[in-house]
Amino acid sequence: MENFNRLILSARAVALFKNVINNKCIASLLKLLEADSDNEEEFLSLYSDFISLLYEKTDDLCEYINSLLQNDENIYVRDSAKGQASPILQKALENELDFFESLSKITCDDVKKIINTDIYLPEWKNSNLSVKEEYIRKISSIKTTGYGVYATHRMFLYKDNEIVPVKFPDPQRLSQMSGYELERQKVIDNTMALIQGKPCNNVLLYGDAGSGKSSTIKAIVNEYYEMGLRLIEIKKNQLYSLPDVIEKLADNPLKFIIFIDDLSFSTNDNDFGALKAILEGGVAGKTENIAIYATSNRKNLVKENFNDRNGDDIHLQDTIQEVMSLSARFGLKITFSKPNKDLYLSIVENLSVQYNIDISKDELSIQAEAFALRNGGRSPRTAKQFIEYLASK
Repeated sequence: MENFNRLILSARAVALFKNVINNKCIASLLKLLEADSDNEEEFLSLYSDFISLLYEKTDDLCEYINSLLQNDENIYVRDSAKGQASPILQKALENELDFFESLSKITCDDVKKIINTDIYLPEWKNSNLSVKEEYIRKISSIKTTGYGVYATHRMFLYKDNEIVPVKFPDPQRLSQMSGYELERQKVIDNTMALIQGKPCNNVLLYGDAGSGKSSTIKAIVNEYYEMGLRLIEIKKNQLYSLPDVIEKLADNPLKFIIFIDDLSFSTNDNDFGALKAILEGGVAGKTENIAIYATSNRKNLVKENFNDRNGDDIHLQDTIQEVMSLSARFGLKITFSKPNKDLYLSIVENLSVQYNIDISKDELSIQAEAFALRNGGRSPRTAKQFIEYLASK
């Protein structure tokens, strides 16, 4: 009981991990530890409240506290990511980790000893790990593991002015892709430069629909996630928020691809200027840990019609050049063209191996060509749809 009292006092002094202390389950545990054991009804109620909250996530108290610490974003982890954690913060961290180490080792038997009851009490377990050692190990590799929500997710969306994780990201891997090896290697090389802190380019992947432009970017993120790469997808109508997104990511130790899918503009599009300013390196230009990757079915990005060329702008030619040269502001432009017959059938054959399709090569080719004819022509997307169709049968 004396040890519990000391833990309660230590909990009230926690400053760095305040979010963890305020977590419902941890707050419930602390309330249980300071409960009056003579009041059996109240004690049992508090016990069940705590165990119910713990069971929502796990039956292992140590693992649960470890996950809370690992995912907490606080001043120490932010300063540590920038190499600026002060001795004062370091001392506070060590003391608070000692507290959580002790808290994580509390067993259900420890709690049961302070109350004399014949009522069955559900139990939890305590895994054999040190939350302090795990946290220190995590901090030592923070430039690749990240912190907060970025430590547990790899792909994100920008929604309601916040960066939110994608719960079920596209699992596409490079090893599952066939064809366009030269095109993909250019994107991979540029991404590796970003990861290694070397100069890299903003990238425009343009070409026919279904040729694997978006899949290439997502597969690269899945491939190099453990090296500290993350993806933030922004819709075209959110481009005005780019400076805010970049500011949120500027001090993060991880590397980020800001992904804009299916990008195109009309000549009077208000979103045009927002992207142009970032690509030109304006006052709110991108930082060294960020690259912009965009896909488009149009090389010039701006939809131009004859009215644009016959407009009443006094400096008409300057206007045309401005809207047509946006793609030139991407340092790396890669074309994904519609595959010819040989490439298409090669992609089909490679996918058939991945999906364990048992059919002769000649029959596979005949059916693949017929499927493409019925479904808008040859493309890697059509090839995958065809193989998935066969697999479903």
